[in-house]
Amino acid sequence: MSALQEYFDPSHQLVRDSVRRFIEREVLPHIADWEEAEEFPRELYRKAGAAGILGIGYPEQFGGSHEGDLFAKVAASEELMRSGSGGLVAGLGSLDIGLPPVLKWAKPALRDRVVPEVLAGEKIMALAVTEPSGGSDVANLKTRAVRDGDYYRVTGSKTFITSGVRADYYTVAVRTGGEGFGGVSLLLIEKGTPGFTVGRSLKKMGWRSSDTAELFFDDCKVPVENLIGAENMGFACIMANFQSERLSLALMANMTSQMALEEAMSWARGREAFGKPIGKFQVLKHRLAEMATQLEVSREFTYRQAAKMAVGKSVIKEISMAKNFATDVADRITYDAVQILGGMGYMRESLVERLYRDNRILSIGGGSREIMNEIISKQLGL
Repeated sequence: MSALQEYFDPSHQLVRDSVRRFIEREVLPHIADWEEAEEFPRELYRKAGAAGILGIGYPEQFGGSHEGDLFAKVAASEELMRSGSGGLVAGLGSLDIGLPPVLKWAKPALRDRVVPEVLAGEKIMALAVTEPSGGSDVANLKTRAVRDGDYYRVTGSKTFITSGVRADYYTVAVRTGGEGFGGVSLLLIEKGTPGFTVGRSLKKMGWRSSDTAELFFDDCKVPVENLIGAENMGFACIMANFQSERLSLALMANMTSQMALEEAMSWARGREAFGKPIGKFQVLKHRLAEMATQLEVSREFTYRQAAKMAVGKSVIKEISMAKNFATDVADRITYDAVQILGGMGYMRESLVERLYRDNRILSIGGGSREIMNEIISKQLGL
């Protein structure tokens, strides 16, 4: 039985087919231009919402579908990566890191207003945790929120925020209590709130079609009703979201590897040197075999962790391993794919050139490779 048959049923294939058609119709004809422009149209959110893509995995009462079906989300994520642009996938998918805390822990009035708008693609959601003083050290974030009657007064800044330029809603990590993880809370802050400004759109090596921003809060007044969860319990909310984010990044890495391998194999079959296709040379045949082997192992291990998550098991150690292994494999496969394509692999018109650049962020985002190893070692009792 293949991995696809073991983990995916006919309903998941319908999800794949629907998302694939969307990508072929709405994205692939334009993605090269969007990458050069370093943005994609806001209208694409509405189209993805209307097609039901943004709502996959969310409750029907808010406009979602396939609630609780993790492999429907996996199937959709993999097909979105067929756009060949990690930046587009990150931009469209920023709701998946910003919205779950609102769905699970926000007050009903706030949840019922925000969630349907985001799933419909009418509003854009972002998560704002990383600060200029540090990224992975969430427990020591500096942005301060001080209670003042019916408001919190927020002062501080965030950086490297995906969808930060054009988001409408931001799930923001702030310090409401003392030092350490016990003083962290989450607030929903809306664009246009006095004292909140969005900085420049940051220029990046890869993920060029996603917008990434700096955010500034200068005595920004946020209603107490916008508190997500209990005060000083934000760190637990953030940590609960990390397993899903790390699964998503592992899936992105595996699909990056898959597309790079496909491009390398196609090139090896068609490109000739010394009177025969270069894929007939043993050195390249063996390299491609090793690339395919590493990808197969990575994909199977990632799917196994997703299967455990789907039945409610905690996989803190294993999903950290999966993310590290998948990104390591993608590092090697994208490097080798560029090498196999030679000069063409270095050209902006080549898909592998973009995959190579986009891949580099995957071992940094969602907790760096070093942080993953720290988590793994703690889980091992070291």
